[in-house]
Amino acid sequence: MIVAPAAVRGGRASRAATRARRRAEPGRFPVRPDPSCRMAESRILNEALQAPAAAPSGLNKAQMEAVHHLDSPCLVLAGAGSGKTRVITFKIVRLMQSGLEPRQIAAITFTNKASQEMRERAKALVGGRAAKELAISTFHSLGVRMLREDGRRLGLKEQFSILDADDVLGVLRDAGGTTDSALARRWQWTISLWKNMGLTSDSAPAAAKDDDELVAARVMKLYEERLASYSAVDFDDLIGLPLKLLQKDAEARAKWQGLFRHVLVDEYQDTNAVQYELLKQLVGDPERARFTAVGDDDQSIYGWRGATIENLKRLPAEYPTLKVIPLEQNYRSTSAILRAANEVIALNPKIFPKKLWSQHGEGDPVRVVECDGEEHEAERAVTRIQAIRAQDPRATFADFAILYRANHQSRIFEQKLRAAQIPYKVSGGQSFFDRAEIKDLCAWLRLIVNQDDDPAFLRAVTTPKRGIGHTTLGGLSEFAGKWRVSMFEALFQESLGTALKSKAIDGLHEFGRYVNEFQHKAKTTSGNEDAKALLMDWLKDIAYEQHLYDLEDSEKAAAGRWSNVMDFVDWVAKRCGGEITQEGGTFESERKTVLEVAQSISVILSLAERGEEQDQVVLSTLHASKGLEWPHVVLAGVNEGLLPFRSDTEEMTPERLHEERRLMYVGITRAQKTLAVSTLRRRKKGRDTVAGVPSRFIAEMKLHEAKTQEDPRERLKRLREELAAKKAAEAPPTSP
Repeated sequence: MIVAPAAVRGGRASRAATRARRRAEPGRFPVRPDPSCRMAESRILNEALQAPAAAPSGLNKAQMEAVHHLDSPCLVLAGAGSGKTRVITFKIVRLMQSGLEPRQIAAITFTNKASQEMRERAKALVGGRAAKELAISTFHSLGVRMLREDGRRLGLKEQFSILDADDVLGVLRDAGGTTDSALARRWQWTISLWKNMGLTSDSAPAAAKDDDELVAARVMKLYEERLASYSAVDFDDLIGLPLKLLQKDAEARAKWQGLFRHVLVDEYQDTNAVQYELLKQLVGDPERARFTAVGDDDQSIYGWRGATIENLKRLPAEYPTLKVIPLEQNYRSTSAILRAANEVIALNPKIFPKKLWSQHGEGDPVRVVECDGEEHEAERAVTRIQAIRAQDPRATFADFAILYRANHQSRIFEQKLRAAQIPYKVSGGQSFFDRAEIKDLCAWLRLIVNQDDDPAFLRAVTTPKRGIGHTTLGGLSEFAGKWRVSMFEALFQESLGTALKSKAIDGLHEFGRYVNEFQHKAKTTSGNEDAKALLMDWLKDIAYEQHLYDLEDSEKAAAGRWSNVMDFVDWVAKRCGGEITQEGGTFESERKTVLEVAQSISVILSLAERGEEQDQVVLSTLHASKGLEWPHVVLAGVNEGLLPFRSDTEEMTPERLHEERRLMYVGITRAQKTLAVSTLRRRKKGRDTVAGVPSRFIAEMKLHEAKTQEDPRERLKRLREELAAKKAAEAPPTSP
């Protein structure tokens, strides 16, 4: 099907489609931006294409080629710091100029933060109205959308529940008949890996490596049965079930392939086997497929959770017309830093050749810092931060990051930073939605969305406590299991009196009636102000604020948790839409009911950062640092056994070493101006202290010929002398 250019589309069918959209989405603007927006996007792109490569608003030659390539599948090999998000957003504009409507363009990312950033950048190019219609989402959010619209074709209820990791753990304990959370967690991990490989409970036994995994396969079968009875899915199902839908249902496959005329995938190297197959189903016939995969084989670091670099190898074989475009110019780091990165990664086998370069100049040499042990290492990192800030008054604490291989390494750095009164934050800390009070409220909202969600029912009925104890809930669960109904449905069964006493039933009925009443109100309440009023009334009805104060010994802690609840109420209410004020005037955004917003909450993996960024040193694992950058970086604990990581029970296979080397490469390329690599002469291993062996990756950087040893003690001594002299010069003269 050929899409006519926007300038010549129109006529009766087009006008009818616009009217249909207006009826389906009252209060929203038409999909196509107004002519001034079209002119603006054309001007922006044309200016970028005409600007010299070094200009801040320009595209370099390789970026330009990637943006303009529309005639076949395209793989953009985006090296670290090479401007891949810029390429994706400008390509969205180019696709719209070629005649595609915004809703026909899908851009898939891996995190909500990346998705939000991409939408904001697209908005700056095409305007808010068009950007709103773009299908920019995570893989999981796209899966939710597909299952909400077509999940019934797989036997899934429209209002299904999405279980988080804690819910899954509870279901697995129940399915496996154990109270051992550690065992259930191992099952959870194994089952998740199998699902990411495309295996089901029927095929899992053949993949089991030992007796423990055979048990996990049997538990997986029971787990799947429970999810079906709860009308629930887990996060892995949000990819696996849409794939199953497209593979099994020709009508659904035609619908989604027709809807998305071009698919862009960011961080393609992080896709697992199921995500790759989902992409194939979305783009259709290889001869007619139109997609842009943006990734870097040198930054594939998530093999432990199912991502496979094989997906990069498969593209040229399965799509013969694939165009491969490398982005090698780095806009982030100095030449000294990039040279170290290139030397390290050169030892890995190459799928596609690529070598980063920069116009930022040579810069400071990469420094190797030898430390006596973990405490000494942390002290030297703190001294480095103080010295750089003293030399450069413009340097803020937020300009610094300390990166390490494993979470446990952060503790000593936290101690030393606190002692030096340096503010810091540990990246990847507790998510807003992981807080107990938010999980409590989400359980209530999940229950009004899907009353067959037993884990949500159990949390809501016991939080806050209302005199319904474990004995009552145990009897209700047994009764529900006997009659193969959900616990919520069971509490209204006439024969429940055979299992529970009348007093217990009265308490359950009171709870059930309130849930039904709350569900009705949530279904009929829309708009920001009305939604907030409903939610506040609900919290008052269940006495949740008092519940928090009863739980906490400290009033300050209870007040902090209640503040989180208020943030959550605002967050939900704003998503119910209505009249909103933005730059350029007041607009009517799509009004949604509280129930509709509640349906999407479970897929939110994290809440976007609220408020202004604080001036803090960042402590982060190397995995969590991917995609980020800082002017000054310390790579800590670069020793054999830590980086590359190896436990006593695991063999260092070539594949694992290659991934660890890619992790080192990622760490190096986070640095913009300076990089210090610290190694330990002695390090802790469990309760013992063992000799530290510098990581092989240090030698692989080839810094030995001009190795710069750093002695921060001497720098600090000189710094103190300079500060003392400065204070003396600024001191007022003493009277004679």
